[in-house]
Amino acid sequence: MLKPAHDGGHHDIMYPSVVPFVLMHLACLAAIWSGVTWTALSLCALLYLLRMFGIVAGYHRYFSHRAFASGRLFQFALAWLAQSSAQKSVLWWAAKHRHHHLHSDTPNDVHSPRHSGFLYSHIGWIFERKHDQVDLSKVSDLAHWPELRWLHKYELAPAAVLAVFCFLVAGWSGLIVGFVWSTVLLYHATFCINSLAHVCGRQRYVTGDDSRNNWLLAILTLGEGWHNNHHAYQSSARQGFRWWEIDIAYYALIPLARLRIIWDVKSPPQQVLRNEQRLGTRVINRAAEQLAARFNPEPIAQAILAVLQGPALASLQDTLTRSQARSSDILASLQLPHIPSRDKFLAEAKAMFARTVSLDEIVDRANELLLASVSAHLAPVAVMDRRP
Repeated sequence: MLKPAHDGGHHDIMYPSVVPFVLMHLACLAAIWSGVTWTALSLCALLYLLRMFGIVAGYHRYFSHRAFASGRLFQFALAWLAQSSAQKSVLWWAAKHRHHHLHSDTPNDVHSPRHSGFLYSHIGWIFERKHDQVDLSKVSDLAHWPELRWLHKYELAPAAVLAVFCFLVAGWSGLIVGFVWSTVLLYHATFCINSLAHVCGRQRYVTGDDSRNNWLLAILTLGEGWHNNHHAYQSSARQGFRWWEIDIAYYALIPLARLRIIWDVKSPPQQVLRNEQRLGTRVINRAAEQLAARFNPEPIAQAILAVLQGPALASLQDTLTRSQARSSDILASLQLPHIPSRDKFLAEAKAMFARTVSLDEIVDRANELLLASVSAHLAPVAVMDRRP
């Protein structure tokens, strides 16, 4: 199913725009007619690597996260190389990706497997009408360059030029095997970071989302598979934080920095590498929401109602009504039965999350969220109980 599960349909998918994408996949079969030459296969491998570098170093680390600085000429070259992959324009890509990080794995994320399902996060979201347009205010630092706006307007120009080049170099086999095959491979390797890298792998850092490190995806995408690392410190040009975490795109950036083609190459601070950084409020809140969701407030409220009757229940309701902003504090101070202890929260948190110095803050916030939810379940029942 292409549409998010919570939306229940696919009426907003722009089917006409799906057609070229499907035709690209079907065109791969034309190799039966064009033949497969060694020249075309070499071209396919070379174009996959070069354009993956354009996507990884260009679209992602430079344009989306400004992980290093460069001159205007190299900036345009990176944008052209990335757009030759036929994955929308540099402004569209960066704007959508920045939005993803702002809302990662929340209902507002543009491609979250948790909320939208795997297939939609992998590919379906691209063809939804609401994602076709781009909010240039999210990329105002990029949109003021006229050459990038030109690429945005003519987003398929780099891919078209490359397709013609492949045909001139190696004929029909060069076009089908060299260009089409490598383009389709690039599609799905890139899309796997949106889908698989939020489903399969390990989490070294608490990031408040489902981002994961996946060594196989890291190899296929020149380093992007170290996705949990990236979500822990987004502005780093290096995503393989350990010596054994292969990050080919970063290795390619090193000689460019030595040649002063790029500069100000950002790396994660030692505090992040040692996993000793304190988490931000947004990450703590998201992690706390995940932890609180492990406890169902409704049966807890029902168990409390079974114990409290008559005046005791009415008194609790009056107290909660008068102090709605402090309902969690009130329930905690009353030490009511059936409310999970802090030790239980802590044990659950240790089982759920990677090591973090902010674990106590996550536990305390999750406890507040659960108590507030229990209070919300108690209040309407108590009101009904008091009616004559």
